[in-house]
Amino acid sequence: METHAKVVVIGGGVVGCSILFHLAKFGWKDVLLLERSELTSGSSWHAAGQIHTISSDPNISKLQGYTIKLYDELEELSGQSVGLHACGGFYLASTPQRLDYLKQERSKARYMGLDQEFVPLDQVAEMNPLIDPGKYLGALYDPLDGYIDPSGVTYAYAKAARHYGARWYRDTPVVETNQRPDGSWDVVTPNGSIHTEIIVNAAGLWAREVGHLAGIDLPVQPMEHHYLITEEIPEIAAHGKEIAAGIDYEANIYFRQEHNGLLLGTYEPKGTPWMVNGTPLDFGHELLQDDLERVADRLELAFERIPALGRAGIKSVVNGPFTFGPDGNPMIGPVPGLKNYWAAVGVMAGFCQAGGVGLCMAEWMIDGEPSVDVWAMDIARFGNFATPEYGTVKSTENYERRFLLTYPNEELPAMRKLKTTAVYDRLIAKGAVMGVSFGLENALWFAASPDSAFEEPSFRRSNAFEHVAAEVKAVRERVGAIEIANFAQHEFTGPGAAAFLDVLLANSLPTEGRLKLTPMLTAKGRMYGDMSVACLGPERFMVIGSGAAQEMHRRWFEKHLPDQGVQYRNRSDELHGFAIAGPRSRELLGRLCRYDVSNEALRFGTIRETSVAGVAAILARISFSGELGYEIYCAPHSQLRLFEALEEAGSDLGLSWYGARALMSLRLEKSWGVWTMDFRPDFTPLEAGLDAFVAYNKAADFIGKQEVIVARDAGATKKLVTLVVDTDVDCHHDEAVFHNGQCVGYITSGGYAHYSGCSLAMAYIPAELCADAEAFEVEILGELKPARLQANPLYDPSGSRMRA
Repeated sequence: METHAKVVVIGGGVVGCSILFHLAKFGWKDVLLLERSELTSGSSWHAAGQIHTISSDPNISKLQGYTIKLYDELEELSGQSVGLHACGGFYLASTPQRLDYLKQERSKARYMGLDQEFVPLDQVAEMNPLIDPGKYLGALYDPLDGYIDPSGVTYAYAKAARHYGARWYRDTPVVETNQRPDGSWDVVTPNGSIHTEIIVNAAGLWAREVGHLAGIDLPVQPMEHHYLITEEIPEIAAHGKEIAAGIDYEANIYFRQEHNGLLLGTYEPKGTPWMVNGTPLDFGHELLQDDLERVADRLELAFERIPALGRAGIKSVVNGPFTFGPDGNPMIGPVPGLKNYWAAVGVMAGFCQAGGVGLCMAEWMIDGEPSVDVWAMDIARFGNFATPEYGTVKSTENYERRFLLTYPNEELPAMRKLKTTAVYDRLIAKGAVMGVSFGLENALWFAASPDSAFEEPSFRRSNAFEHVAAEVKAVRERVGAIEIANFAQHEFTGPGAAAFLDVLLANSLPTEGRLKLTPMLTAKGRMYGDMSVACLGPERFMVIGSGAAQEMHRRWFEKHLPDQGVQYRNRSDELHGFAIAGPRSRELLGRLCRYDVSNEALRFGTIRETSVAGVAAILARISFSGELGYEIYCAPHSQLRLFEALEEAGSDLGLSWYGARALMSLRLEKSWGVWTMDFRPDFTPLEAGLDAFVAYNKAADFIGKQEVIVARDAGATKKLVTLVVDTDVDCHHDEAVFHNGQCVGYITSGGYAHYSGCSLAMAYIPAELCADAEAFEVEILGELKPARLQANPLYDPSGSRMRA
């Protein structure tokens, strides 16, 4: 066995083999894979093998489509059959709410180029004679769906990787991973040690154990999962061709043909975590003891929906473990804080997703970034709040909800209050309805009382609507306050801090006591952050960004950090506070300060270390509401004092507390985008409308400079725009946008603009259509709603109120 490799992939399941294949295909030949037993050991060998394209995230759906389309190439390269049965598949809805969900999915599929369409229920019965069409309201059909042979696919990836020069070794368990001072790794096995630049943990059921070898905890959890295979069913045998596969959401079952019988699987309402304290090292090609009692209620529903099941004998029952992540999506990419250590774990839908995961991992390693935004899969979306216990509880919750409907306004209950601020109880007492972001509780909106602080999950306007409207009105006409603990605060100090940030950020740096907006770009000139940068002293800067993306950004900062001259610290948990906004916010602030807060003394874009209400604070005159406003950051132990002072001083000013829903409405009226939705690595600053904040001519050769100049000179092919939509059902995200009957783009975010009194959405459309204000439509829950372009912000387009 070799003693050196550029990359060592640990784990010979379908995910590890796909990564190996893509690395070798794209030109990295010095790569190898180590498998502790046989390829497919663990979960891959006993998978049901059903494949589909639908996913909660559009880019994951796109990558699942890529995975399925890759199978023909794999067969040709490897000479190994993957057992692909392209029988097509349908998704069945038996409630109006589930039908709404499928309409959303069809809309999303349109702009992704996926061929999903609704089909009449009598046609469903023709494609699958086991189905009773009378049980359903609608069916969405995808011709790409079907099933494969799990072992065949895994070996096809491995053999195709070998075709391109990669190597893989069976019966080679990894017993140690030791990092050298230069960041490279020694991978120790009973067959010898390998020195490698990069480790990839793709160990599946053993991802936690392999992580422990490097000193990290990965919040994944193997779950027991049942499926059964029936004896021959006469209706299948007599059908004359393969029946279409299917998912029945309300029955919580998936099914496909297996010879002349049926394979049927389910996600039971009470999931069973397997081996919470660690996967046995001697486990491999074994199954677990079946327990049909656990899935009995689901089987009863299946017999009701598919009557032929009740007449068929059970040929075999499979109960095997496979690994879930906290939100059901894979966890891939460089692990923050651990140089040259990559993960590809929690890929529970491996035969739908492994091809896309391998593609993105290989692009990321070789090119420095994947070709699409992978935030929904990025391991950096979790921080140190995601403990092993969190992984078990949230993975179980996700398993149990695998086929349950989760609404866009719904917050899930498991593992809440992991992170709260000093004023959590005070906000709850005011009727706050809480959401969670990066583990931190934050107020979404305020009900009239704690007793009514509950939001009905819905695709439509909920009971929050009128409350959010009142919060918006308070900000626009009086003064509102919102907690801002969920913003990320990154501090850079030292003699090299300014030079470092000048290369890291695309805008020029502010002078001392000032702050600026700035994009942060990848090497290819695409967005990697929408930040504010503040200069607090000659050698001290704060970079303020998305709280949800703080680990992603920390990883980026540390990747580029020089060996000396710059110290970096993520201070997000050290600086909490409040933003106040509205025409009376200056008056409120003035009551809490001993110094002049007039416009002349505290201009827009000013930041200073000072005191507010006797609390040591960082005070910034900036506002995301579009009103005159200020952000006040303080230590968590001082936050309660600041809260009480705001309450007291604002009592006669009409002070109202507001939440994230109101803030999103306020920013929509200003046509301002937000990170992870409107601003993402899929787009350039020019496309996102942020090119005004790129200092193309500054002396520093900032990351992505040449690429963004080329993009500027070539002109944008698509643009982020604001649409006014004639609808009583607001957009959320991913709805298709049409122009003269053709799908031309998609919604990135939307909602109701309460003060302007209309429904707004932000969308990317072809640049050449930006001159045509009319002839647009947005598909919302299956209906095309008229829309028009809004060239300027609906509210205060000049920005005079914010700068007053």
